[in-house]
Amino acid sequence: MTMLDVAADVIQTPAQTSAPLDVAKVRAEFPILKETVYGRPLVYLDSAASAQKPRTVIEAVSRAYETSYSNVHRGAHRLSQLATDAFEDARETVARFVNAESADEIVFTRNATEALNLVAASYGRTFLTRGDEIVLTEMEHHANIVPWQLLRDEIGVVLRVVPIDDDGVLRLEALADLIGPRTRLVAITHCSNVLGTVTPLKEIVALAHGHGVPVVVDGSQGIVHAGVDVRDLDVDFYAFTGHKLYGPSGIGVLYGKRAWLERMPPYQGGGEMIDHVSFAETTFKAPPHRFEAGTPPIVQAIGLAAAVRYVSALGMEAIRAHEQALLAQATEALAGMGDVRIFGRAPGKAAIISFLVGSLHPYDVAAVLDRAGIAVRVGQHCAEPLMGRLGVDGTVRASFALYNDGTDVEALVEGIHKAKRMLGG
Repeated sequence: MTMLDVAADVIQTPAQTSAPLDVAKVRAEFPILKETVYGRPLVYLDSAASAQKPRTVIEAVSRAYETSYSNVHRGAHRLSQLATDAFEDARETVARFVNAESADEIVFTRNATEALNLVAASYGRTFLTRGDEIVLTEMEHHANIVPWQLLRDEIGVVLRVVPIDDDGVLRLEALADLIGPRTRLVAITHCSNVLGTVTPLKEIVALAHGHGVPVVVDGSQGIVHAGVDVRDLDVDFYAFTGHKLYGPSGIGVLYGKRAWLERMPPYQGGGEMIDHVSFAETTFKAPPHRFEAGTPPIVQAIGLAAAVRYVSALGMEAIRAHEQALLAQATEALAGMGDVRIFGRAPGKAAIISFLVGSLHPYDVAAVLDRAGIAVRVGQHCAEPLMGRLGVDGTVRASFALYNDGTDVEALVEGIHKAKRMLGG
C-alpha cells in the first residue's frame, strides 16, 4: 500500500446503517477482548472510563505512523502534505458526525477536560465579570466543575447548582428558577457518568437562549450512546473526548459556534496559532487554528476519524438499542438480588449502572470482580459532589458498550454473587 493509498483510505467515509448489531462480529473486531485476566476471559465493563479500540482504529494509527507521519500545515514535502490532508480530513469527519455547519467550528484538544478549560479560560475571561453567574448541575464531572471554580477564584463569578431528584432526574423547574438577570452561562453534562441520566438538552438550550444565555455541554458520555446533532440541539459549545468513543487517548474535540469562536481570544500561545509575530505584537489565525497552539495531536485525530467512521457504519441507533437491551437485562438482574442498591433510575438513561452491594465496601466488591476477569470502575468517578448528594463515599460502576453481550451481564451477576459469598454480604 502506497502513501497515496493510505491517504485515500483515511478519508473514506462508509455509509451509515441502522441494521441490528452483529455482536459476535463486533466483538471479533476488538483484539483485546481475546485476552484473559487471571486466566479468565476478559469481561470489560469500564467503557465509561475509556472504551476499547477496534482493529480499524489501531490500524489507522499504525499506518499513519508507518507510512505518512510528519508534522502538518507548513511542510513543503510530500509526507507533510499527506499528514496535513489526513489531519484536516479528520476535522471534516468529526464536523459531519456532529453536523457542525463548518469544519472551522471543530477545535482539536487533548481531551474533553482541555476543551472545557478552553471555554472557561477564553470565553470566561472575555465575556464574564465579577458577580456574573454560571449555572451547573449536581451531576457534573469534576472537569465541568473545577474550571469554573478556577474562574470564580480569578474574577469573582458565582456558581449556581441545579439539583436532581432521588431518581437522578434533573429538576428542570429548578434550572428555570436559577436562570436570572446575572446568568451568563449554563454549563451542563449531556449524560451523567455516574447515573446514566441523559439531560433534556433541547429544552435546556431553549430555556437558556430564551434568556440570552449560551450553553456549554460536557458531551463525553452523551456522544457515545446516541447521535449528536449540534445544530438541532442549538448548543453553543459541545466538548467530548476520543478515547471514550473507541478512538485513541490524547484527542478531544470542542465544537463551538463560529460566532463565539471568532470573538474568543487564544487559550494558549505558541506556534501554529499565529498569523504574524514580532516583539512588538502578535496577530492570530482564525478559528479553529487560533486555539491549537503547537504541534497538534495529528495521529490521534486520524485515529478518532477512524473511530467515528466505525460507529457511523454500525449506526448510532443500532448501538443505542443494543446497549439499552443490556441495561434492561442488567438492571432487572441486579434489582432482583434485593440487597443491591442501584443509583440512577431516570427514564431513558444510558447504559451505565452504579451500585452498592449490601454493606460490602465497593472496593472489595470490585476486587472480587477483577479476580473473576470482570473490569468495572469503583470510587467517586470524578463526581465527588454527586456522591455527597447520594450520601455515599463511592459506588461500583458497570458501563456497557457496543461490544458487550448478554454473557457479560451474566458474568457480572455471578461475580456479585461470588463477592457476597466471599465477603459475607
